[in-house]
Amino acid sequence: MDLNRGLPVEELDKLIGTRDYKLFLNSRNELFRERHMKENPPTRQEALRLMSANPNLIKRPILIQGSRIVLGFDEEQFGNML
Repeated sequence: MDLNRGLPVEELDKLIGTRDYKLFLNSRNELFRERHMKENPPTRQEALRLMSANPNLIKRPILIQGSRIVLGFDEEQFGNML
């Protein structure tokens, strides 16, 4: 999956599943800061739409192994999945 090209809302929704969608938002992204998403997070549907239209709003890297997902660079968790 190439997140640089973005993902349709439906694929993002499937990827996130029942997890907290806010964890997938990149807090270092300019749009995140401009819209004060930390203090006023968007609804799930709005977040999916924004992440689809602005792929850099998605926290990276994403490591997927089965049903487990690690978001952002976490060397310890990456090591546990390998």
